[in-house]
Amino acid sequence: MRVKKITDVLKIKVFTDSGDFFGEVEEVNLNENKIDGWRIRVDGSIMSLIGGARGVIIPHKFVKAISDVMIINKAALPNPDSDFDDASDNLM
Repeated sequence: MRVKKITDVLKIKVFTDSGDFFGEVEEVNLNENKIDGWRIRVDGSIMSLIGGARGVIIPHKFVKAISDVMIINKAALPNPDSDFDDASDNLM
């Protein structure tokens, strides 16, 4: 297993596990010296799902893999049929 520095992960591309481009890693959120979440700058068609916000914070538990790209679980994305008031906790 190759260990990456957090600075190596900044600016990498983020894709969903279904292969959709999601955005780019902008920042990492730490809590008690552990990764708590990732701030992702959203790009493209995903912006319509999150109400025009520029990005979201994805909890680390939804990250499936990090290498040359980051793969996140599609369940981390807000459901377009859900009420945005419930999903707004993850919006920036």
